[in-house]
Formats: sequence, structure tokens, C-alpha cells
Amino acid sequence: MLWRCHSKRNKIMPRSVNHVASRAKRKKILGLTRGYFGARKNVWTVAKNTWEKGLTYAYRDRRTKKRNFRALWIQRINAAARMEGLSYSQLMGLLHKAGIEINRKVLADLAVNYPEAFKAVVAKVK
Repeated sequence: MLWRCHSKRNKIMPRSVNHVASRAKRKKILGLTRGYFGARKNVWTVAKNTWEKGLTYAYRDRRTKKRNFRALWIQRINAAARMEGLSYSQLMGLLHKAGIEINRKVLADLAVNYPEAFKAVVAKVK
């Protein structure tokens, strides 16, 4: 094992650390965790872990959001179609057979905000 001598003759240079950059990095992440509960907002290691976990949730939920909205559109179309005497699957089958290419997002919007236009679409495919 090497022993470091701290005499004036064998002086070792001090380690250089970039405190400005490391502090700025910590401040940035602590700023991003503002509003979190308890230690999650002000204890460095807890805040960093929480922030990283939040990024993974955000990545996952950007995909989940697409699934959830598609399910919502289908429910709205189904409800409006049943008022016209059709089920969702029957309506979509008729739309496909008639060659009408309208996506579920637009169809759901018509069903909720423009019921007359939705009825016109259903009348066209019946």
C-alpha cells in the first residue's frame, strides 16, 4: 500500500473539482422537482430518483394516452350509433363497406358536437 507523505518536500497537488457545474446540475433537477411532496423536492438523492422515475412514467404514458383516447372515441361512437339503431361494430363495418374513410377521432367529435352530421353519415351508410 502506498503511503502519501504530507511533508513539504513531497507535496501532492489537490484534486480539481468543478463545483460550479455540479452545483448547477443539482439546482436544475431540484428546480424540476418543485411541488413534489416532502423530501422528494429538496433532498438531492430522493429528488433525482423521483425525477428519473417521472421521466419513465412520462415515456410510458405518452403511449398509454393514445390507447385511452381510442377507447374513449369508440365508447362515444358506440353510444351515438346505438341511438341510430346500430352497434359500434355494425357501423364500422358499414362505413368500411361503403368506402367512407373517416377516423374514430373525427367520428367521435361528430357524434358529440355535431349530432346532425353524425346522423347524416349513418344515413349514408344504411
